[in-house]
Amino acid sequence: MIKIGIPSKGRLRKDTLGIFKNKNLKILSERGERDLFGYIKGNKKIKIVYLHAREIIERLGDGSLDIGFSGYDLLKESELNIQNKVIINKKLDYGNATLVVAVPDDWIDVQTLADLEEISFDFKDKKKSRLRVATKYPNLTKEFLFSKGVTQFKLVPSLGATEVYPFTGSSEILTDITSTGETLRANNLRILKDGNILKSTAILMSNKKSKKKSGLIKLIKNLSN
Repeated sequence: MIKIGIPSKGRLRKDTLGIFKNKNLKILSERGERDLFGYIKGNKKIKIVYLHAREIIERLGDGSLDIGFSGYDLLKESELNIQNKVIINKKLDYGNATLVVAVPDDWIDVQTLADLEEISFDFKDKKKSRLRVATKYPNLTKEFLFSKGVTQFKLVPSLGATEVYPFTGSSEILTDITSTGETLRANNLRILKDGNILKSTAILMSNKKSKKKSGLIKLIKNLSN
């Protein structure tokens, strides 16, 4: 049995299903479109599992999935022990986005990370608090800011629309994934000039140990071409 993880919603799901359609691999499910499981027509040895894009990374890491489609950003955000168990077989031509650092428009004196570093020390010295950064990407955010010399901050986990956090008193700034920046601009936020953390795209991955499974390498090649 080969198990494939496909994102359960959004553009990633739609575009990933398009790959299977283009390869004439018809996905069937016994309980209709809302079924979380499926199989390839004519080959029930290939099982489809619909999961959240983040969970696909986790399940590839623990070996309960053999192949998975998700975002490069989510793979790089995961723990190293998971990344070390996963092979990127192909970067795909959809799901393009960039993880960025954004500040409120009215922070006119903050244009770069050097400005942000200065502000963060002002918070520490004058307000006796740390600059709060709302994010769904704590690992990538912390690593990036530290590498740029910004150390005086506190991460605030985001569970929803991160762009509202600075305007509800939950954070001062944020990091978020964006494809065009339009949502950030519409919410009076501005990307720092040197605030690009990571460029992402959809990726096809597999668990390293799964390559021993019969038919897996052939299937990956088919999905990759």
